[in-house]
Amino acid sequence: MSRLPVRLRVTLAFTAAMAVLLAGLGVFVNLRFASQLDETIDQGLRSRAGEIEALADRGGSGLRDVAGSALSESDDSFAELLAPDGRVIDATPQLADRRVLPIEALASASDGAVFVDLEFEPAVDNGPARLLASPISIGGRETILVVGAALDDRADALDNLRAVLLVGGPVALLVAALVGYLAAGLALRPVEAMRRRAAAISADVPDERLPVSPADDELRRLGETLNAMLDRLEAAIERERAFVDDASHELRTPLALHKTELELALRYSHEPEELRAAISSAVAEVDRLIRLAEDLLLVARSDKGRLALRPERLDLRATLEAVRERFAARAAESGRTLEIGEVDTPDLEADRLRIEQALANLVENALRHGDGPVALWAERRNGAVRLHVTDEGAGFPPGFAERAFDRFSRGDGARGGGGAGLGLAIAAAIAEAHRGSAGAAAREPAGLDAWIELPFTPVSSPAGTTAMNPRDPQGG
Repeated sequence: MSRLPVRLRVTLAFTAAMAVLLAGLGVFVNLRFASQLDETIDQGLRSRAGEIEALADRGGSGLRDVAGSALSESDDSFAELLAPDGRVIDATPQLADRRVLPIEALASASDGAVFVDLEFEPAVDNGPARLLASPISIGGRETILVVGAALDDRADALDNLRAVLLVGGPVALLVAALVGYLAAGLALRPVEAMRRRAAAISADVPDERLPVSPADDELRRLGETLNAMLDRLEAAIERERAFVDDASHELRTPLALHKTELELALRYSHEPEELRAAISSAVAEVDRLIRLAEDLLLVARSDKGRLALRPERLDLRATLEAVRERFAARAAESGRTLEIGEVDTPDLEADRLRIEQALANLVENALRHGDGPVALWAERRNGAVRLHVTDEGAGFPPGFAERAFDRFSRGDGARGGGGAGLGLAIAAAIAEAHRGSAGAAAREPAGLDAWIELPFTPVSSPAGTTAMNPRDPQGG
């Protein structure tokens, strides 16, 4: 059944439901019609019994004497008078003084009117008959009046009705099945239109979208959901293309420099000092390539939600001190200072190496593009912990803050030179892996405040708790 087309399955289900409905309706109509026929026959028997009793009260001579009157019995109806012991007192001609009321019904008939069904009755060509026996008094004498009617007409009417139902039911079911098949086709037409449009969508025309039904129904919601999915896929493809393009561009420059250094050393360097200098330069370029590859791998893993974390007890002041010590010599070379400000927050659980990497990227950005002293500090903010890195430089160029944490984003002017544009993106990826965020804002009167914000998670286990697939990150 599951392998059948949806249209056929819907039609079969609709046809099965209609078959059950028509069968139930046929049974109901048959029973109802039979009940109405029985009520009509019973009412006729009561009327006939009342008329005969009224005639007897007026002194009629007997049932045979009224054969030519208005109460004359037809071939399908008859009547008789019985004594309480069952003896026939009088009867219509077709009975020929034969008692038709079963002996077991005499006692009930003496107490009150009863209806009795006979399987066959010779007086009506051995067909079924229905009797009404009721006690009446004629001239002070207690008798039992029996009136009856043949049921041949009733049986013929029911047979005709059943024939109509047996012929009309399948015809109606066939018509209903055809209508259901056509209705299912019309209902599924928007789905077929979406299928054809989806088959035409490719990477060459990614902006194509599925047609959406004008009605506010399930098909419209399906189309909107699929279009939203196509929007996400298109955005992912664009990000992937941009990532590949930017990564290729970033890798091309150091590789070209590396090749140039080696070629120069091969062609023109004859002294050991010259060869050593060329090799040192090549090693520096290789280190840069390694860092860039690590950064690209981290960004790619964060996109797929597979950035491994190793949560442990994080002493924030010690973490900030470790980052300061790492960049202290570099800051001193450029005549700048690294300071640890206020740390107004308790310890929490986080991946120490990843947090240090994110802070190192923020400090790297401040040292490379900023000016003045660089400060590291932490604060509690709305149930979260925010780790700040501030400087007194020119800040971001106008309009750059919105995309500063995008990969390969680089500003111009005071903050525009050097780097692959991945440092802030990596800081944001690490913060998001901790279910946090990253941001930056201009300071007054000058400078930049960059931060990562982590949800506050109190320490609940000893230090050293290891997550799945830990990997030591490289700074950058």
